[in-house]
Amino acid sequence: MYDKGDVVMMKKQHPCGSNEWEIIRMGADIKIKCLGCGHVVMMSRRNFEKRMKKVLRKAESNED
Repeated sequence: MYDKGDVVMMKKQHPCGSNEWEIIRMGADIKIKCLGCGHVVMMSRRNFEKRMKKVLRKAESNED
């Protein structure tokens, strides 16, 4: 599963050449940011789940 702050790989590569995206907002819609150029895209959760390939890195947990 995925959560806010995770880095995911999408099925199609971004035009800038990067395929790593960070999830920056979650809800009915999901907002992701390209880690190559910083472009932000917002899409529906259903559309995101269809286009996501896999989770590359989980979010850092700041538990002491």
